[in-house]
Amino acid sequence: MRLVQVLIPNGNRESVLSALDDHGIDYAVFDETGRGEFEALVQFPVPPTGVEPILHDLRHAGISENAYTIVIPTRTVVSQRLHALQALYPGTRLSREELRANALELAPAISTYFAFIVLSTLIATTGLLLDSAATIIGAMVVAPLMGPAITASVGSVLNEPDLAGRGVTLQVTGLLLAIGVAAVLGAVLRGTVLVPPGIDIRTIPQVAERTSPNFLSLFLAFGSGIAGAISVSRGSGSTLVGVAIAVALIPPAATAGLGLAWGYLGVAGAASVLVLVNLLSINLSALVVFWLSGYRPERAEHHTTAFTSVRKRATVLVVALVVLSAVLGVVTLASYQTTTFDHQATTETERFFDGPDRSAYVLDSVRITYEPHDLLVGTKPAVTVVVGQAEPAAAPPDFADRLERDIEEATGEDVAVRVEFVVTQETEPLPPTEVGRFHRPDGEIGPSTTRRVTESPAGQPRERRTVPRAGRHRFVLHGETVNDP
Repeated sequence: MRLVQVLIPNGNRESVLSALDDHGIDYAVFDETGRGEFEALVQFPVPPTGVEPILHDLRHAGISENAYTIVIPTRTVVSQRLHALQALYPGTRLSREELRANALELAPAISTYFAFIVLSTLIATTGLLLDSAATIIGAMVVAPLMGPAITASVGSVLNEPDLAGRGVTLQVTGLLLAIGVAAVLGAVLRGTVLVPPGIDIRTIPQVAERTSPNFLSLFLAFGSGIAGAISVSRGSGSTLVGVAIAVALIPPAATAGLGLAWGYLGVAGAASVLVLVNLLSINLSALVVFWLSGYRPERAEHHTTAFTSVRKRATVLVVALVVLSAVLGVVTLASYQTTTFDHQATTETERFFDGPDRSAYVLDSVRITYEPHDLLVGTKPAVTVVVGQAEPAAAPPDFADRLERDIEEATGEDVAVRVEFVVTQETEPLPPTEVGRFHRPDGEIGPSTTRRVTESPAGQPRERRTVPRAGRHRFVLHGETVNDP
């Protein structure tokens, strides 16, 4: 419920009270002695959805647009007419006046806004480098990006260019600042002991997740914008919804900054595309929700101007999204194709070693190097297979050729195949020689314990023996058959 207080101008007391009686509203009237142009103060309770139409009728009854008016949320109202009012004005939609007030409150002072942007970016960048999802989520609680997005949309539907311009300016400058802060922090950390030397940020999962944007990114952005608009227009849950909006913007912006710091323009470009897509989607969805919710300027003569403004802004957002969606479509298709190849190549490799004439070999792991960017630039997929064998022996020279033919027939792709043969003997279990992730024939993914990487002429096996350490005896025969492009 809302408690509305309005000052009645001189000579309009009877018409204002008559309008309230027509709505069946209980009210209280107090004589006004402080200001000469007003004769009374009236206060009355009303459901949130009734504030706007009742104030509209009071305008016609003689209360000016700039008259002293307060709308206060209230928890409990005892009134004989309360049930009738709630039936007359169902729902939880806020009035135009409350929506505008909420939008202004969500757009903080410049100093506060930029301080929170810097802090949230510092935390998010740290979370990316640590590959910590929890840290990144913590940064989103600090990020203040929901306010500007909502402010821009509210300003458009209410035909207030200054409010809309403030929201757009805060969004653009805030995200540019986030990219700059992440770039500076990355450049500083890169030369310290806090970051491992030679680290490739492209291999960090939290970074990689934001450098391969696809159509699924639109669901997060549109959902966040819609949730933000609904929460503000109904006065509930805006803080938690702001976290979802920040998740769609700050981590990609921080990733773009890290890409600049490490000199990976591909990372910076892909993350920037994701930032733009999410930003446009959030603004478009919030704009549409507010307009469809019925928010309009107070004066009827301004409705046409507001509609024109909203239509132009929505058109610009849609066109920009369509252009960027072409990029998302290419990345989505490339991701689908590389994932399909991964599955087909792994399945074909497992089938290859299930043959009866290969019972002496045990398929240990299949490692496939084929990412969406490889497909886009025309890099041939590479399949590396590690095979165990019971006895030390020369590696069959044609294994890679035969496996390559089978994979190419199954996938239709031109591939490069490497087959590595490993024999180990241990008196007791030893720690893994290299910890990695790979595809097992049984579908599990786990650490590799026998992987050895050596270089040798194509098609020629190479033997390497290790000297046993104290108390442990180990014999390794490493033969490999290579079929490189």
